[in-house]
Amino acid sequence: MPLKLFSLMLCVFGITTGEFVIAGILPDVADDLTVSVPTAGLLVTAYAIGMIIGGPVLTALTARSARKPLVLGLLVIVVAGNLASALAPAYSVLFVARVVTALVTATFFANAIVIAASTAPPGKQASTVSRLVFGMNLSMMLGAPLGTLVGDRFGWRATFGVIAVVCLLGLLMVVFFVPDVGRATPASSAVAELRVFRDRGVQLAIVITAVTNMGLLMVFTFFAPLLTTVTGFADGAIAVLLLLYGVGAAVGNLVGGRLSDRALMPSQIGLLGLLTAGLLLTWAVSGSPVATTVMVFLIGALGFSVIPGMQTRVLDSAGSAPTLAVAVNASAYQLAAALAGWLGGRVVDGPGLRSVYVAAAAMTALGILLSWYAWHRDRVMSASRREEEARTAAA
Repeated sequence: MPLKLFSLMLCVFGITTGEFVIAGILPDVADDLTVSVPTAGLLVTAYAIGMIIGGPVLTALTARSARKPLVLGLLVIVVAGNLASALAPAYSVLFVARVVTALVTATFFANAIVIAASTAPPGKQASTVSRLVFGMNLSMMLGAPLGTLVGDRFGWRATFGVIAVVCLLGLLMVVFFVPDVGRATPASSAVAELRVFRDRGVQLAIVITAVTNMGLLMVFTFFAPLLTTVTGFADGAIAVLLLLYGVGAAVGNLVGGRLSDRALMPSQIGLLGLLTAGLLLTWAVSGSPVATTVMVFLIGALGFSVIPGMQTRVLDSAGSAPTLAVAVNASAYQLAAALAGWLGGRVVDGPGLRSVYVAAAAMTALGILLSWYAWHRDRVMSASRREEEARTAAA
């Protein structure tokens, strides 16, 4: 892996570990800062809301900034935010530190993806993005468990301190190894970037991200009760199954990136079809611990195999103003996570916990329909352009 890509991946690993690890140290945070666990849980909600709001707004406001200096400035805020979290004397300070960190996260991801894609070899955009996303996979598999272990041994403040050090190391590597790719466009501005949302292709790409991920996130939200109550696993097995899910996600992410390089939309539709079938099969075998264990790996692999292609689809659709589109796409993912929890709760209260698998499959199937429509639209528009070029040439 080129050092420029590894540098950005390390930053993604550190930042997303800071996002995910809070779940493992939440009780310790609540106890140390003398707040209830539900109140401490608002740190997760606040982080998601910060990404949803901060990503589009900050990205629009920084549209005219050169990418590398902007990325370095955002990383400085991330390091400071994690240090402030480690040193927070009260819950209110920790809350503010988490929100500030979240506000810059989506903008960093958007610029990192654009930098990685713009420096990728021709035809390798999706696989390059998949390597960047691999940093998020690693944070799920290693970062969050190791961060929780550090918190158990040395206190939750040490966890945020280590994350700050990792992000600082990533910042230094970006300084030395990531090239300066200039501004988004010579005359880029917030208004110019906002115009990209007039494009129906960009609108479709972002909606597809939200809809198709909602099903998978619904299952992930209720991961523990599905495996303990429905399948009958012991509580102690959940950590191992989460690791297995993370390994599957990492494998699927890398394989999906390569497939998307070869045939973007056909791969996306095919992988979503396999994910729909996988979710229904998991519902059917959910009473068997052995079969469910296999399906946990496969669902993680299939669910993350579509992410590189979706990011590449946004980049391709956005043309000369990709950064804001990618940031809004990240916000769409966070919104999908919030809605997945709400919709999954309605399913649990209605048809029952096991039906979450069926509801997730239905949402994924809707994503297939939207993806097919987007692909069909692209082909019709391409055919129209070819006909117009042929008429112009003949004239």
